Amino acid sequence: MTAGTYEIAYGSETISFVISRRDRKTLEIAVEPDMSVVVAAPRDAAVEEIAEKVRKRAAWIRRQQRYFAQFLPRTQERTFVAGETHLYLGRQYRLKIVRHVQEAVKLSRGHILVQTHYPERSDVTKGLVEDWYKARAHIKFRERLEINLRRFPNPEAFNPSGLTIKFLAQRWGSMSPAGRLLLNRRLIQAPVDAIDYVISHELCHLEEPNHGPAFFSLLARILPDWERRKTKLERSMA
Repeated sequence: MTAGTYEIAYGSETISFVISRRDRKTLEIAVEPDMSVVVAAPRDAAVEEIAEKVRKRAAWIRRQQRYFAQFLPRTQERTFVAGETHLYLGRQYRLKIVRHVQEAVKLSRGHILVQTHYPERSDVTKGLVEDWYKARAHIKFRERLEINLRRFPNPEAFNPSGLTIKFLAQRWGSMSPAGRLLLNRRLIQAPVDAIDYVISHELCHLEEPNHGPAFFSLLARILPDWERRKTKLERSMA
């Protein structure tokens, strides 16, 4: 079995979790912002072994789920109509949509100004805004990566082998076993210091792959106020 959803009993409650099989030697449990539980496990790990690990971490899992619960429900789905607010680097901007011979998106006096051939079509507006966000993410994330590398005593040792930016349904970022940094495109909507938290967090995984005491010790040395930044990220993107 390569993946699946399972459950364990925790007192009178039930904890559901998804198993994600990967090329790794250890188990790692993650509680996502939507309160789901994902276990990254070696391909040959027995389901019983994984379930026992989840059972031992059940109290921690519940604490994490309570933490994320305070930020629910998440922001309603955007419809990309004039006057609607959208985030960019932690600030709210209103959409201003105008008919124009040249399609473009730019910031203008507290607005995200959308120039479009079809101002009445929200699907076209959505496509233009999403493309603009993606372009800004590629610029801003690379800029912040360079800045955050300077936090490390030996920046070259923590320089990822590459950077991928795409929409992720659950995670803000990850670091592949090959050292490639993956960032959620949605982060371009978050405040800069929250973006820096995610980048620094993932860079620490190049030395400490798992979320053990050594990982958090390293993160605290690199980014002493990481907990404040993490809370700001969740609050701003709720």
